[in-house]
Amino acid sequence: MNRPDSGGMQAKVADLRARQLRAREMGGEEGLRRHRASGRLPVRERVEMLVDHGSWFEIGALGLPERRTERHVPGDAVVTGFARLDGRRVGVIGIDSSVLAGTTAPTSMRKQGRLIEMAQRFGFPLVLLCDADGGRIPDVMGWRFSHLPLDFKTFVKSPEGQAPVPRAAAILGPSYGDSALHASTAHFVVMVKTGSVALSGPSVVSAAIAQEVTDQELGGPAAALSVGNALLAVDNEREAMDAIAAFLSFLPANASLPAPVAPARAPARPPGDLTTIVPTGSKSAYDMNQVIEAIADEASILPWGAEWGPSLICSLARIDGHPVGIVANQPLVGAGALDPHALRKEHDFVHLCDTFNLPLVFLHDVPGLLIGTEAERNGILHAYEKLVSRIADAKVPKIGVVIRKAYGGGHFAMGGRPTHPSFQFAWPTAEMGFMAPEAGVQTVYRRRLDQVAREQGEAAAAELAAQLIQEWVTESEPWEAAAHLSLDDVIEPAQTRDVISQAIDIAWGDRPVRVTGRW
Repeated sequence: MNRPDSGGMQAKVADLRARQLRAREMGGEEGLRRHRASGRLPVRERVEMLVDHGSWFEIGALGLPERRTERHVPGDAVVTGFARLDGRRVGVIGIDSSVLAGTTAPTSMRKQGRLIEMAQRFGFPLVLLCDADGGRIPDVMGWRFSHLPLDFKTFVKSPEGQAPVPRAAAILGPSYGDSALHASTAHFVVMVKTGSVALSGPSVVSAAIAQEVTDQELGGPAAALSVGNALLAVDNEREAMDAIAAFLSFLPANASLPAPVAPARAPARPPGDLTTIVPTGSKSAYDMNQVIEAIADEASILPWGAEWGPSLICSLARIDGHPVGIVANQPLVGAGALDPHALRKEHDFVHLCDTFNLPLVFLHDVPGLLIGTEAERNGILHAYEKLVSRIADAKVPKIGVVIRKAYGGGHFAMGGRPTHPSFQFAWPTAEMGFMAPEAGVQTVYRRRLDQVAREQGEAAAAELAAQLIQEWVTESEPWEAAAHLSLDDVIEPAQTRDVISQAIDIAWGDRPVRVTGRW
């Protein structure tokens, strides 16, 4: 009878442990020294900072480059695995920029693709820790580039028939190539202020088009936030991990599940303050964030893309513990008019909320869409059409409240009647119509006013204009809209939070599982 060769097994186990130690060396002593000197944390410390202690389950740790050299490249410069974040399972990809600047090669791409495919198939959120300098030369040169194991059916989206999972990305250093692609697929992108994100880095830009540019000029926070390549900037990596945890706390693990409910909290501002926060004059500015603070649960508001299309506020928040997406005009920026950037931001935010079963709350104070040559050349018409179509298709509860004014296409872009809101309410201060009174009178009655000015003088024309404006204002007030059921009700400002909460609960109905099924 043959006995097991215990000595042989022990040797194999010892070999395994030695290989595992080498796999965790990252860039080695010198590589980690240089990495830390740049102000960045090693990838494994980032993972430890992000996930629950003791929950890390790594896959692909022994991966090595297809093209071997004398240099040791642990994990082919990427760490992949599963863990728990606030008790919930997530998949994590961490680019190891202490090794060959985190550059991409076939093995690292294969590891990333496998982790993404598994997380989507199993229904777990994805967290992407980005810090890479693009493709690795010569590993991706020539025919090898087209042969990369990159599958766009899974890498950039959920495959057909699978419920989408939330994706959150952190830009923790220069992030180019596949790191930038990760960020472009994410529903939430936070970046440290020393990070940058772009399709290609400065060295490639310089060689290709002879443009000399720094990381910060190319894709630093000022550039990335203004166009939605990143949605939030923070001071350090700890704050970036906290932001990812906060974002994921609003969302289910995948789109087939209801969004998680938290204990209810009173708002940071008493709802009664709403009677004084908003001026009655339609042209007086105020901060819509203060209105949101009197509606949402205290300490529950997470801004989403505040510097991208800043005339529109998009925020995740909770009302009575239930997660919602809030879309609101910001009168402090361009009087709240919607430009192409604001429309594109709103489209993506509406898509996020509808995909992951978060009700939408629209707070209207919009003078309309931005018009003129600049708006047209930046694609406002196409952006508007895509947005209103997406709002109309959304299956989650959609609750609108006209705070002060809602004019023209801007009203529809904020979830007006043609987009099928579940409920539409207004404050007594509301003004609604095709155009603001002053502009409307000058447009509709221009010939009449010109004739009066010629025949009776400018004073008579001004008097007529004032009369017509007053008539227009009266027609724009909410009373006739409520009388004809264009509004479900006119409410007191202090009732806004309670009305929204009850309307959302009613709009969900008695479905046993509160999910939209839209994916």
